[in-house]
Amino acid sequence: MDLKDILAQAQQMQQRAQQLDDALLKVTVMGSAGGGMVTVEADGKGNVKKVRLDPAAVNPADIEMLEDLITVATVDAQKKAAEEAQKEMRALMGGLNLPFPLPF
Repeated sequence: MDLKDILAQAQQMQQRAQQLDDALLKVTVMGSAGGGMVTVEADGKGNVKKVRLDPAAVNPADIEMLEDLITVATVDAQKKAAEEAQKEMRALMGGLNLPFPLPF
């Protein structure tokens, strides 16, 4: 492979990375905790878009439990977003004929 081919591959990777970025913003993942008492909606990049609370989860005497449920649901949503991002990355980058393996 000569330098021209490597540069062309790099440009393709850059274009595909931008496509991946755009695609991930359109993906929606849901994380939950407490048997669905708290749900978090995020995009494919892990950015939280919405938090939903079941009224039964809101106990003024136990705010710490609600905070924990929100944290767990958020981590769950972000984990699912990361998994989706890896899946999308493999799909978009898989067609490249690179002289080295990708780290995912």
